Amino acid sequence: MVDDWRRRLSALVGMCVAVQIGCGLDFRRSTIPDRLSDAEFWRLSAEFSEPAGTFTHSDNLVSNEIHFVHTIRRLRARGGVYIGVGPEQNFSYIARLRPEMAFIVDIRRENRNLHLLYKALFELSSDRADFLSRLFSRERPAGITAATSVGAMFDAFGAVAASPGAYEKNVTVIWERLASQHGFPVTEQDLVWIAQALRAFQTDGPAIHYGRTLTPDAAGPSYRTLMTAVDTSGTPRSYLATEDAFSFVKDLHSRNAIVPVVGDFGGLHALRAVGEYVRQHRGVVEAFYGSNVEVYLNRAKVAAFCANLATLPYASSTPFIDNKTLHLLASKLRGCTHSVAEPGL
Repeated sequence: MVDDWRRRLSALVGMCVAVQIGCGLDFRRSTIPDRLSDAEFWRLSAEFSEPAGTFTHSDNLVSNEIHFVHTIRRLRARGGVYIGVGPEQNFSYIARLRPEMAFIVDIRRENRNLHLLYKALFELSSDRADFLSRLFSRERPAGITAATSVGAMFDAFGAVAASPGAYEKNVTVIWERLASQHGFPVTEQDLVWIAQALRAFQTDGPAIHYGRTLTPDAAGPSYRTLMTAVDTSGTPRSYLATEDAFSFVKDLHSRNAIVPVVGDFGGLHALRAVGEYVRQHRGVVEAFYGSNVEVYLNRAKVAAFCANLATLPYASSTPFIDNKTLHLLASKLRGCTHSVAEPGL
């Protein structure tokens, strides 16, 4: 099976790289929608999804990748379509890359639900402080303006106690936003999980981190640390670093243009379905954020993941972003052909 994937992948990569463009690119004007209806948003999320899998290492409500700020410094706005995985770090990449549309593909249904929670919070919030007030179920501190630095903002929220009343109100308006206003057919179980995730953010506040359900030595950087992290120039790079960054992500959400999908990177459907949608709309995948997903894939799954990547309509300059740095997607694919050809597979 791996040899079969290897042969197909090598052929695909050879065709694509030989002409220095992505597979199947159509250089006519893109027809990627400016916005999706609620029905179309849900159709794409549901039809592109695969059966959910599990991730036992963490509840993964928060990323643990502090290096993202240094990677983001090397990126520029690219437009097109963004594909990523995992929780909130996607928003920081999206704010920097400025895509027309984004798909968040993750094997966990819980991650799909987390992004529905975020979607509601972004839509309901007028600015960064309002967003953090809802996320952590805390009253908004006085004196925060659009000019307030992200560090000062988290300092202010760190001094505010959680509010049970605010949490209950948030749960109600989030449910109404998703189920009533958008009309998404989320299940009762999904809504309960969303409430539990929001409870975790209320309980832990800005100190919430990747390893919150694990042993104490598994603690990762806190949400506060991630959001206030600076690159080597001393510049914060998170999606909450500026009102402009926050507003870009909020606008995409308001247009239903960030679509969460349940999918296995080494599966047979989700990534290919996203790629085919982009191709049908004559679009280009202008960035792929894969984190360290390959660490959790066996060799056959890695080969399948590489084959899935090769089917995407990408450009010669499309970056592949991992948990520590970035490469060109074309270079990533050339490396894939070598890795799946190792003896003994």
